[in-house]
Amino acid sequence: MPPLPGFAAVTPPDDALPASVPTEGCESEPIHIPGSIQPHGHLLAFAGDGLTLSHASAGAGRLLSTAIEAAFGQPIEQVLAGTPKEALRTRLHQLSATAPQQLGRFRAAAGAVFQTTGHRSPDGHAVLEFEPEMESEDRPEADVTLEALYPGVRDAFTRLGRAASTELLASTAAASVRHITGFDRVLVYRFEENWDGTVVAEDGNGRLPTYLGLRFPASDIPAQARRLYEVNPQRLIADADYTPVPILAAQPGPPLDLTHAGLRSVSPVHLEYMRNMGTPASMSVSILGGDGRLWGLISCHHAEPRRVSFAARNACDLVAQMFAVRVAAREEMAHIEARAQLKGLEGRLLARMTGADRLEDGLLAVPTDLLELTRATGVAVLTDGGCALAGYTPPEVEVRRIAAWLAQRSGDEVFETNSLASVMPEAAAYADIASGLLAISVSKLHPSFVLWFRPEVIRTVTWGGDPRKPELPPDRLHPRRSFAAWAETVRQRSTRWSAAEIEAARDLRTAIVGIVLRAAEERAELTGRLERVNRELAAFSYSVSHDLRAPFRHIVGFAELLREREGEKLSARGQRYVSTIVEAAETAGRLVDALLNFSQMGRTALVPVQFDPAPLVAEVRRTLELEQAGRPIEWRIGPMPSTRADPAMLRQVFQNLLSNALKYTRGRDPAIIDVSGEASDTDVVFHVRDNGVGFDMAYAHKLFGVFQRLHRAEEFEGIGIGLANVQRIVERHGGRIWAEGRPGGGAAFHFTLPRQAAPSDEAT
Repeated sequence: MPPLPGFAAVTPPDDALPASVPTEGCESEPIHIPGSIQPHGHLLAFAGDGLTLSHASAGAGRLLSTAIEAAFGQPIEQVLAGTPKEALRTRLHQLSATAPQQLGRFRAAAGAVFQTTGHRSPDGHAVLEFEPEMESEDRPEADVTLEALYPGVRDAFTRLGRAASTELLASTAAASVRHITGFDRVLVYRFEENWDGTVVAEDGNGRLPTYLGLRFPASDIPAQARRLYEVNPQRLIADADYTPVPILAAQPGPPLDLTHAGLRSVSPVHLEYMRNMGTPASMSVSILGGDGRLWGLISCHHAEPRRVSFAARNACDLVAQMFAVRVAAREEMAHIEARAQLKGLEGRLLARMTGADRLEDGLLAVPTDLLELTRATGVAVLTDGGCALAGYTPPEVEVRRIAAWLAQRSGDEVFETNSLASVMPEAAAYADIASGLLAISVSKLHPSFVLWFRPEVIRTVTWGGDPRKPELPPDRLHPRRSFAAWAETVRQRSTRWSAAEIEAARDLRTAIVGIVLRAAEERAELTGRLERVNRELAAFSYSVSHDLRAPFRHIVGFAELLREREGEKLSARGQRYVSTIVEAAETAGRLVDALLNFSQMGRTALVPVQFDPAPLVAEVRRTLELEQAGRPIEWRIGPMPSTRADPAMLRQVFQNLLSNALKYTRGRDPAIIDVSGEASDTDVVFHVRDNGVGFDMAYAHKLFGVFQRLHRAEEFEGIGIGLANVQRIVERHGGRIWAEGRPGGGAAFHFTLPRQAAPSDEAT
């Protein structure tokens, strides 16, 4: 919309700093109706369709064509002389109830020029704000037009587009805002879930102390102040020592609502906070997430009073919006990637639940999948049939106590906390393994839950001053006075559950309640289609790997013939080339053989028989004698119960596990390899343990993937398909396999086979 005659394009409201007071009194202070404004401008408010003057700041008489007392109740055309009547009324009737609009330059009768904005207040008044125009020659860095500021904004846009992380985005935004405004220090302040704030980026000239990395309590910015930051994204406090200018009213009544006003006066306690901080001037720009929720603030401070032009404040607001868009896009992409990674786990869990008779059997058939779904270290599945645990969990009696506590909470289908002891004090006894809890209720009829646990992570938080409430005199409120770094050790808290993990748990609950338990026939039909596709993929894999064997053998054969018959004619380099061809072809051949073997695992029918596995283990040891030559190896072969399985396939399981144990104990003196087994009512459990290099449990989920390796190929040979074969064989028998280890502390592989006959002898 073009500016009115007598008015020219201007910018939105002002800013403040991320601070308020740690007292309950400040939480209830009505800061949106202070009854006064800051003295670096004037305010007029007009009521009704007639736009008659209802409120004016003391001193606003210099804007009017008559004295304030005489102007009250008069229409705007008579109050502001020289303004075009119809155009002015049209613009004021169109004022937004959510954001100030630019109305341009206004020249008062005395000749002074003001920058002017207008907005519709929540109580229905048309509010005009006037600030004296800043002269760039008086302050060179205070550009007065957006055109002059455009290069800086454009540079910020380019640099934000190149930033590769949220940290770089924040530091770029801070530097850009300081360049535009000339403030001594600019912070990017991010709110945590509990509204504590952390300074994640800072740009300064050294005149003020650094706050980078410091944390500030939620009470520093009370709830009503945060709400104002969401609806009024800019605030300027030009001088913390100002004397408030009262707002006069035509007649008694409630104070004028200044929610959207840039000149709004601030709490005296907040001004004291600024003085304690040593920052006479401050400006802040809100950073809003895609949902309109307050993400953080760009907070500017100066060591002396300072005004900032409308144009500069608008430019800073634009930088904040660009930053917010970039951050939201980055966070959304991270969330999408995390959900995509977890979808595969969800699919496997659903497939197992569909074919299982009991919920816990399907969920815990492969415990690592259920743990990895939420990046937990322990999980419990409670149903009316019992309690099944996996990983590191509290004792069963404590797990049942947690479930009973959850059952008493109404409506908590999904519950999460990273500090269980803070809501359930008795949980402090096992905070080392269960400080974090993510739980889903999977039945409305019985107290059935899936509970994930995370351990305590002890960390040190550095606060910007002691966050505890000070001792206050009874007569008035005071903010804290010290901002010196204050360290606190935080215990009984785990890492937070991410939005993707919580969503994955919620989706799993939906699947259990809404799909698996209510639509078993549909899931069975889908499983059948997936099995057909898997069989087709297995057939394709078999065909391709089978057909590739002959070409690689030909390459090796002809290369050997070339070396044998023409070797004397080849140079040393040519001979090296031939050797490289042979080695590469042999490696590729071994890889193809492994793939063929892997595909055959899904095509070969099971022929289970009852037999003693001890002779089979002894036979595998004999085949590995060449790998043992000259090495000190201590074999500890324990008793193993009779089992029902396919002997040829079980031989491959032990062949892979024992070969790996020999490989990864290389260099141990002596190497210790322990093989044992025991029977339960339903399963036979086998164990293969060693004292080798081990592995990090954080990567345990990769062990059984095709071509997954946890060690460099230069250190330990192999193609990375052996454990995938082992898992496929064990699962085809109806069992499960898992591993435990620690770097330098050895590894242990455990697998089960059911005592009854294998569930199916069909290829899968």
